[in-house]
Amino acid sequence: MKIKVKLRLGVGLLFIFIMLLSVLGTVYINALNKDTQNILVANYNTLDYSREMLMALDNDMTSTATINKFAGNLSKQENNITEIGEKELTDQLAQDFEKVKADPRDNKIYIAVRKDLADIMLLNMQAILRKSNIAKQTAATAILWIGLSGTFCFVIAFVLLINLPSSIADPIAELTNSIKQVAAKKYSERVHFESHSEFGQLAAAFNTMAQKLEEYDNSTLSKIIFEKQRIETLINNMHDPVIGLDEKKTILFVNNEALKILGMKSGEITGKPAQDVALTNDLMRSLVQDLVLPPDNRKTKEPLKIYADNKESYFEKELVVISITPTGEKEPQRIGHFIVLRNITPFKELDFAKTNFIATISHELKTPISTIKASIHLLENTQTGPINTEQKQLIESIKEDSNRLLKITSELLQLSQVETGNIQLSIQQSDPSTIIQYALEAVRITADQKQVRLEVKTDGSMPSVRADTEKTAWVLINLLTNAIRYSPEKSTVLITVKKDKEADTVSFSVKDVGQGINEKYRDKIFTRYFQIPGSSKSGTGLGLAISKEFIEAQGGKIEVESGPGTGSTFTFTLHC
Repeated sequence: MKIKVKLRLGVGLLFIFIMLLSVLGTVYINALNKDTQNILVANYNTLDYSREMLMALDNDMTSTATINKFAGNLSKQENNITEIGEKELTDQLAQDFEKVKADPRDNKIYIAVRKDLADIMLLNMQAILRKSNIAKQTAATAILWIGLSGTFCFVIAFVLLINLPSSIADPIAELTNSIKQVAAKKYSERVHFESHSEFGQLAAAFNTMAQKLEEYDNSTLSKIIFEKQRIETLINNMHDPVIGLDEKKTILFVNNEALKILGMKSGEITGKPAQDVALTNDLMRSLVQDLVLPPDNRKTKEPLKIYADNKESYFEKELVVISITPTGEKEPQRIGHFIVLRNITPFKELDFAKTNFIATISHELKTPISTIKASIHLLENTQTGPINTEQKQLIESIKEDSNRLLKITSELLQLSQVETGNIQLSIQQSDPSTIIQYALEAVRITADQKQVRLEVKTDGSMPSVRADTEKTAWVLINLLTNAIRYSPEKSTVLITVKKDKEADTVSFSVKDVGQGINEKYRDKIFTRYFQIPGSSKSGTGLGLAISKEFIEAQGGKIEVESGPGTGSTFTFTLHC
């Protein structure tokens, strides 16, 4: 039976019985009302008239008013004859009343009148009792039929309440569960409903869909297995160690290179939670620690030193998050991670060689450069002999070049110390004013030559900072030297020192009004050997890189704000 037909039959049948119950109630209520009205109109009024006439008899019947009152009620009674035998009794009462009027003092006539009134009242009281019984019978019949109809309607409604919702909801629930099973790739799921209902048609369509999905799944299973084997072969032949995990951090696969550096077998690690493996393997613990730590607590990317290929090797770890967007959904879901270790040992060895070469060359060059500077100083002394103008110009040129070479070698030595980790910092409580004063004295002559004014702005007394005074002053000198170099003549370089009470830090800022830095070069300004293209100024490109290393080694940070034509503001921050 169609669902629409079921609904129409159930609701329609209930509606018909409700209407029948309403009609029965109305009919019996009207019948009761009619019986009650009959008693009131036919019998109650006669009793009232009879009572009035009895009261008149108790008064003086010789009085005209009493006679008129009796006659009036008698007339009303004559017009209210409703029961069998009541007319004869009323006529007898009228005859006796005429005798009373003829002889008001005859007491025997009064007895006859009272007897007539008593008979009329008895007749109507019997009629009232009879009609009351009829009304009671009508009420009982009404209660019976209305009760039967109500009970029948209740049974029908209860049956509909139990069966109708379940006949609709149960197939929907079964179909919903089957859809979930199919969504979970259980394509053998089928539903079975009666074929002549809408649910039967829906079940047939669903079963057809599930059958086709099952056929499709079976037809592509061999391809999926082949592709899985292909991917596993590719991963195992990669020269970089690779570890795959699912969303629950269970290890799905480990290629041969990863097994080699972990020192484990595939059966000991595949299919197990990464946390369990990390309990017995230190390398695995360091590899998966970023998966359990919140992003803010994760360590910076530093090369891992691992004993591999019979030597200490360096690997760079990369954590790749795998996310997909399921069909029909909008939000991506994380389904796992890849851990890839890239072998950077050859690059690390080249970097060590480069650093050692730079340190060696820089150290070896400092001695002859110092000798050249000493020779220049002797040539400038008049005791060694007079020099002409051309010779003096040549000496000044040699002096400038030797100073520049000495600065380059010093920067290269400091860079090599930073790279090898041999940088020596003397962290102590330092006075910001001492650092500023030291830096100002170092660049005072350079600023005066270009007529650049150095202005210092502070917020009163500054707290001490935790820093290496010499290295911090070197950074400030480097920033001031660059600011003076790129500022126009007769301009101002502003040095600002501020305290951040909330962060408990002190910031040093150097602001110039030079040509500024283009936005595309701003992120590269602290890179080693980088120089802004088109810049006519000479330099090594190491000063800002070394400054960044010095400040970060002291737990601070350095940044720049600049734009073309608006000058530059270099700021470094140190903790109190």
